[in-house]
Amino acid sequence: MKVAVVGAGWAGLASAVSLQKTGFIQVVVFEAAGSPGGRARRVEDTDMGILDNGQHLLLGSYTSCLSLISELQPSRNPDTLYVREPLKLESADGSFHLSTLNAKGSRQSLLKTLLHSKGLGLYDKWRALCMMRALKARNWQDARAETVTQLLAKHKQTSALLRRLWVPLCLAALNTAPEQACAQLFQNVLRDSLGGSPEQSDTIIPKVDLSALWPDSAAKLFEMRYRQIVRKIVIEETHVSIDGETFDACISALPPYALARTLTSTQQQNALASLQQQLNAFEHNAITTLTLKLAKPWRLPSTMLMLDEDHTKASIGQWVFNRPNYADQLAVVISVSEDYLKSSREKLVDGVSKQIREQVAKHPKAKEPMPEVIAHKLIVEKRATFAAKPRLDRPTALTSWPRLFLAGDYVAGDYPAVLEAAVNSGVNAAQALINAKLAQTTSLAQ
Repeated sequence: MKVAVVGAGWAGLASAVSLQKTGFIQVVVFEAAGSPGGRARRVEDTDMGILDNGQHLLLGSYTSCLSLISELQPSRNPDTLYVREPLKLESADGSFHLSTLNAKGSRQSLLKTLLHSKGLGLYDKWRALCMMRALKARNWQDARAETVTQLLAKHKQTSALLRRLWVPLCLAALNTAPEQACAQLFQNVLRDSLGGSPEQSDTIIPKVDLSALWPDSAAKLFEMRYRQIVRKIVIEETHVSIDGETFDACISALPPYALARTLTSTQQQNALASLQQQLNAFEHNAITTLTLKLAKPWRLPSTMLMLDEDHTKASIGQWVFNRPNYADQLAVVISVSEDYLKSSREKLVDGVSKQIREQVAKHPKAKEPMPEVIAHKLIVEKRATFAAKPRLDRPTALTSWPRLFLAGDYVAGDYPAVLEAAVNSGVNAAQALINAKLAQTTSLAQ
């Protein structure tokens, strides 16, 4: 059986790895770029060296991602691939601190995490704990199709909690403003992070570039067609045509807007029109990653810090990270960044640099002033994620055609557009294809 996987992002590669394990499926992967990883891959820069096309963070609850890394890098010590630390949310000026790590160096419960947090009053901590307990009591389910803002208001979350905790987490996880973001998806993220075991909330920051983390190893397992932009996927009754080449089946790991314009069929035209309408309904938000090269090595007081924003001063950074293995570089992330792209690059770089310098200088553990910024790299993913709004109709892996399956972080699942959602969707699409093949074989045998 010959199967085409269109798209070598984390979803497409996860599906290809799963198919390859069967031993009876020949996999061909089409990828428009020159390297694997999709929106989570390496890029090279003259000044910075090897970068990622966006700063990504994994959690301890991302079991599918971690399993793939372990499976495809069996001889590597995980400590050489990523930094895994207990969750620590800390403001750049040190005025707010929340950590699952206690004074004795072991992980602690949510109750103790909140009680020992710094920068929140006793009433703030109580309201946060009440909300988390209420959500858990309802099994993290809410059928009211609320926004995150509505959810937080219903549970009487304070302005300090909104500013310090919930809004930053919503932006980071859903890349959607709280007043538009889906409360159910937000609850799913909370369930598997703060609401789960302390280990589930661990933060995992790659030490190697995102392609080297596992996509490079995956790409060695099957035929890769790099720099080949697929123009047309045609679903026939007996096969699938990829730009004229025949395959028995296809897993599309294209973004929804790309699949909508690429897909066609000689059958079930109403189903085609319906799927295209569903795909075109997705809206997308940008994520901007600004990498700063400093005049000399300099480290933040913590691996990652939350930045206070002030748009009047172009202080629009939201998170700043130490870059592992690059002691003279910082990575700054700005979620939902469409409006900021209208500003001049110089103003953005100057504003964010000053923002970090001034805020970190107030941190109790700051040792020396931030050095001068001597170079930078600005990477903007204009359609980084789908806008995670309530009532969003996300398609499943199965389609109206028995030879076409869908993968991608936008496909129906528990998570918003995060790496774990992409990998899960790829595994699910591959399993759906395998099940369909087995069912067909059984039917013929009978």
